[in-house]
Amino acid sequence: MVNNQSGLPGLRGTDHIGFTVPDLDEAVTFFVDVIGCEAFYELGPFEGGDWMAQQLGVHPQTVMKKLKFLRCQNGSNFELFEYQAPDQASEPPKNSDVGGHHLAFYVDDFDAALDYLKRRGVEIMGEPVVRESGPSGGQTWVYFKAPWGMQLELLSYPRGKAYEKDYPNKLWHPANPAA
Repeated sequence: MVNNQSGLPGLRGTDHIGFTVPDLDEAVTFFVDVIGCEAFYELGPFEGGDWMAQQLGVHPQTVMKKLKFLRCQNGSNFELFEYQAPDQASEPPKNSDVGGHHLAFYVDDFDAALDYLKRRGVEIMGEPVVRESGPSGGQTWVYFKAPWGMQLELLSYPRGKAYEKDYPNKLWHPANPAA
């Protein structure tokens, strides 16, 4: 485990990742039925106003229709939001946009997981990339899309990544949470 002498006092890790979806019910169905997350509690609606503008930096007439928490096996929880706002962008950001992002899902058997996604009709972006050298050597990955266009990644490195032989500490990953 990494002993961080600087930064946030008492930091333990990432509790959740929050992101906005166009239709909360559709997103929950996708993450539960296709990805395998577990749905927990739901909150909302919350009306806009000064509080929302100050606390969240959104338009004062924003309505957070609802939010829902999900657990995805051995990683961070997800907090999904559905908003309605006068200035809302409806297209997901590209990875190259400021604020661009993706969620990466680690699997033990890359080929079986990729085949599963294809059978479920999930859009796969390009072909799998197999890293044989460099610090990510040993990793295989491919991007895919949620029904609303959000970019997601499928990856696996069951024998570790090449960088691990040169570093005393390891990046955290679900298959080796003690690293």
